[in-house]
Amino acid sequence: MVTTLPPKTTKRTKSEQPTPPLSNGDHLTRAEFERRYLAQPHLKKAELIEGVVYMPSAVRLEKHSKPHSRIIGWLFNYVAATPGTDFGDNATVRLDLENEVQPDAFLRILETAGGRSRAAIDDYLEGSPEMVVEVAASSAAYDLHEKLRVYRRNGVQEYLVLLAYEQETRWFQLLEGEYVLMSPDEQGVIHSQVFPGLHFHANSFWADDLPGLLQVLQAGIASPEHQAFVASLLTHQQS
Repeated sequence: MVTTLPPKTTKRTKSEQPTPPLSNGDHLTRAEFERRYLAQPHLKKAELIEGVVYMPSAVRLEKHSKPHSRIIGWLFNYVAATPGTDFGDNATVRLDLENEVQPDAFLRILETAGGRSRAAIDDYLEGSPEMVVEVAASSAAYDLHEKLRVYRRNGVQEYLVLLAYEQETRWFQLLEGEYVLMSPDEQGVIHSQVFPGLHFHANSFWADDLPGLLQVLQAGIASPEHQAFVASLLTHQQS
């Protein structure tokens, strides 16, 4: 009688195990989140908020893509006139061990000019940019709840949320550890307190009046406050 032995199996080590897919609602460490995210190059956006994975749905044209593109153009024009600053579009930002976000846009002061964020060796942004912009579907979106608390706790100085369905603008300024809504002036223009000259006319934005939006911004860039801000950034870079 011949006894047939079962084939030998080789137990995989942990490093040889296939990487699990990144799934909405997963509770992960930041290191594990990055490992799974990198293993799925087809994914365009995923975020870790308070240790929980969020994966937004497909992007709509009118309710996200269009306002997003307008904000990027607005920030581009400001940065072009403001040496010592920079901005990003959907870049990964490591805020802390449980929060790795991908904001629609951010505006920051360069580290060499006194800013708080920095480019890591692997080309991600670490630390809090001075300003974050999110295009939210509505006031029910997590941008105004979970993410707001995370940005506040990590010291993001200004947080601009654009509510696409309501066509509302909510621009928060961090004061004494709390976010306070900023109000427009008599002409309907909101003035950034962290980035002098960064002026935003909400009515022009929601009406898709790009010349009007940029005209208000250019007036801010031409202001004495903006010129003094640029001079201070250049002085810091030279010191």
